[in-house]
Amino acid sequence: MRPPSVPLLLSAFWLVVGLGGSGPARADDCDGLAGRIAGAMGGKVGRRTGPSIDIRVPGGLKLDLTCRAEPIVQAASAEPTPSAAYFADLALAAEIVIGESAGAVQASIATAHATALKERRKSFIQQNGWSASCYTDTSGSIRTLCSVGRIPPG
Repeated sequence: MRPPSVPLLLSAFWLVVGLGGSGPARADDCDGLAGRIAGAMGGKVGRRTGPSIDIRVPGGLKLDLTCRAEPIVQAASAEPTPSAAYFADLALAAEIVIGESAGAVQASIATAHATALKERRKSFIQQNGWSASCYTDTSGSIRTLCSVGRIPPG
C-alpha cells in the first residue's frame, strides 16, 4: 500500500478543521473588509496575523478585525473612559462590518461601556443578530476593550 501524498494529506487536514475550499475565499473577504474600513476612515491596513488584521486610523486608534464564523471589529484603549472619537471610530467600523447604522452601534457600545465600568465586569448588548461588548480594567495596560460583531448562526 502506497502512503498518501502531501497534497492529499493537506486537503484532508483542511476538511477536518472545517475550512474546506473556503479558506482563501474567507481570507480575501476579510482583506477586502479591512480595506473598506481603512478606506472609509482614511486609515491604513496593517499586519495580518491568522484571522486578525490590524487597521490604523487617524487619531492613533488601532482597530482589530477578526474574521472567523462572522467578522468582529474591536478596539483597545489605555483609558478607562476613552474619548468620544474612540466610540465614534469603532461605531463607524462596526457599521461596515455588521451593516447597522453607526448611531445605533455607538449607542450600544456606550451602554455596554457604562455597564462594564459600573458593574466591573464584561458587558454584552445584543440586538437584531449582532452584539456589542466592552470590558474595562482600571489597573491593566488595556483599560478598555470594546468589540462589535454579528452573532454567529446556530
